[in-house]
Amino acid sequence: MGDRLFKPQDAHKLESPERQVWLPVADVIRALAIRPGMHIADVGAGTGYFAIPMAQAVAPNGKVYAIDLQLEMLNMLREKLERPDAPPNIELVRGHASKTMLASKCADVVLIANVWHELDDHEAALQEAARILVPGGTLALLDWRPDKKSPPRPPSDHRLSASDVVQFLTKHNWTTSPLVNIGHYSYFISARPPHSAESISA
Repeated sequence: MGDRLFKPQDAHKLESPERQVWLPVADVIRALAIRPGMHIADVGAGTGYFAIPMAQAVAPNGKVYAIDLQLEMLNMLREKLERPDAPPNIELVRGHASKTMLASKCADVVLIANVWHELDDHEAALQEAARILVPGGTLALLDWRPDKKSPPRPPSDHRLSASDVVQFLTKHNWTTSPLVNIGHYSYFISARPPHSAESISA
């Protein structure tokens, strides 16, 4: 990931009120078709921008696995979860897109938000998503549009176009739904893995 990895010292940007304007969580939850009782893996959960409202949406019997590689991010989210009004159905997991540390077939949805462009090994991440998804489950990729000028991070040369991402998924026999643009700067792609036992064809 190198210099593409989000820095913990910039975590205040994730909490900015302006972010709710240019990346409305409600729109993402709607696109995910989240329902009570679902289990969701939030890969790259950061400080819980999506994890907390998703946990509220799947309550009381659903669960969110908040996965992040950086302990600093998980600790920030842990502090939030100690508040009296925090949802009790979030499990913090130290892991990353290609090794989530989750059990197989445990998630109805795998959300990878603003992380896909950071990854060095998209094939490994795709294989891991296929492993942890339940049959009929959905992978959702939310990432930055390269055709839009936006807040400082990430630079345009780090971004991946939606068409390239769809092409990658299709190449590996995933079935994609129509592309949706969300907020001011993001695209949203949902996909389902192939029925074959092999998630990735080289």
